[in-house]
This record gives sequence, structure tokens and C-alpha cells, in this order.
Amino acid sequence: QVQLVESGGGLVQAGGSLRLSCAASGSIVSINVMRWYRQAPGKQRELVAEISSGDYTNTADSLKGRFTISGDITKKTIYLQMNELKPEDTAVYYCNAHIWDQVGDQWGNYWGQGTQVTVSS
Repeated sequence: QVQLVESGGGLVQAGGSLRLSCAASGSIVSINVMRWYRQAPGKQRELVAEISSGDYTNTADSLKGRFTISGDITKKTIYLQMNELKPEDTAVYYCNAHIWDQVGDQWGNYWGQGTQVTVSS
């Protein structure tokens, strides 16, 4: 089985910073991309940032300059550094990965349980 576990969420004041972590484990043969998404109450889930094999990274235009994705998908761990946080960044942040699962012997799309980030004004 494949698991993605996020950590690092919490309550922070506006202007503060948080660093989220995501670790993948289980019957993983290969990962070709890992992503951060977020979902605010009453809103659709949106892509925050992604990192792929070859260290290609991409961050949502609206978050560039404040959010930075890093990590090494060959080591199955990524991070999301969030600076200058705003109340509108309040959301559940989810880790997502496209993984070749040894058990199923196929590519699959996996999600973590999410970690809550709350930014107070």
C-alpha cells in the first residue's frame, strides 16, 4: 500500500511562516511528480505547487514569491515553505503524488489526509 503523510500545519498570525512536509511510503517503485493542493471552505481544491523528476518545479502564479516547493521525489519527501501568510491562505493543504505502485503494478494518483493551515488576522 501507498501512503502520503503531511505534517507542519497549524495556526499562525498573518505575516508569519509555516513549512509543510509530505512523506510518501509503502510499495513505491517510482514517483514522477508530487504536488501540493489546498482547499478552503466552500471552494474547490486548487493546485499550489508541484515538483517532478528532474527537479522541475511550478508554483501557482498567485503564490509565487511567497510559497516555495522543495524536496527530492527520489527520496519521497517534499516541502512547502509558506511565507507572508494571509488569512486567505487558510485551507486544508493536501499532498498528492503520481506513483507506480509495486502491488498494483500500475501508475496511480494518491492523496494524503491533509493538514490544516489557519492564518489569523
